[in-house]
Amino acid sequence: MKAVHLTDTTVDRRRFSLGLPLLAAGAAYPLGAPAANAAPGGKAPIVTHHRTTTIDGIKIFYREAGPADAPVVLLLHGFPTSSHMFRNLIPELAGRYHVIAPDYPGYGQSDMPARATFSYTFDRFGELVDGLLDQLGVKRYAMYVMDYGAPVGWRLALKHPERITGLIVQNGNAYVEGLKEFWDPIKAYWSDHSEEHRKALYVLVAPQTTKFQYTDGVSDVSRVAPDNWIHDQALLDRPGNAEIQMDLFYDYRTNLPLYPQVQAYFRKHQPPTLIVWGKNDKIFPADGAYPYKRDLPKVEFHLIDTGHFALEDKADEMVPLIRDFLNRKIAA
Repeated sequence: MKAVHLTDTTVDRRRFSLGLPLLAAGAAYPLGAPAANAAPGGKAPIVTHHRTTTIDGIKIFYREAGPADAPVVLLLHGFPTSSHMFRNLIPELAGRYHVIAPDYPGYGQSDMPARATFSYTFDRFGELVDGLLDQLGVKRYAMYVMDYGAPVGWRLALKHPERITGLIVQNGNAYVEGLKEFWDPIKAYWSDHSEEHRKALYVLVAPQTTKFQYTDGVSDVSRVAPDNWIHDQALLDRPGNAEIQMDLFYDYRTNLPLYPQVQAYFRKHQPPTLIVWGKNDKIFPADGAYPYKRDLPKVEFHLIDTGHFALEDKADEMVPLIRDFLNRKIAA
């Protein structure tokens, strides 16, 4: 490598020392290349904080970013992932909003208490998220609900309808029309709670199924980072986690009797709602998206040409829709 010589040896030491941090930061990038996470206009990148707190004796992990006094956006994740699914969305929103994304027990970095001492139910998840919001002093918030995040979020909305400032629904069900063929083996388990039907569901926590959730219905799989299913599978493979997931598959049956109440909430309160739904999803197909129009006639409705985890390959299409919706409907 050719040596580099300084042609001007007269250097202001104070200016040189102040410039060292900038030189160190710049060394990570090729000359002329911007930092990957740099915000537009040369602004500093958004910092996401990774925090843990205790709610009812359970350690709950959550990601938090944005101004503390800004309107709150609560991000509620699906199965089999965690707040990790929002890692790219958070900095896109946190310049203007206070963003909070928790992990439920048994997911991500939150506690995974023993089934003998903790009930893995959507009721319990809703209580813990509600407790987290109370602890953080959050009284009003918009919700992004996806997959399992929908039944968690619906419980919050039914308990505190006055707190909800808006809804972003991405492949999150509130209508029986949305439970199609994929759910038949799970419905069989609901019918008798038998060991035979429980064992038939273990395929849903197998590596091939985890990968399927990220890649099925995606036209360009190169846009989806394989770290996703590797990350999720490592957590699913923790001793005892598969049994937790079986418990939650069985408890999902408790969501169906709530659907009429959720729909009544929609009709009465008419929360501003944005649908950004992966239309190729076999788990929560678009059949479950259309019925929102019955109860929310002003819903902003977008079917996205992708699968279950739509943010992974279509963030460039979804983020502008989400920002525009939030800016018009909930921004202070």
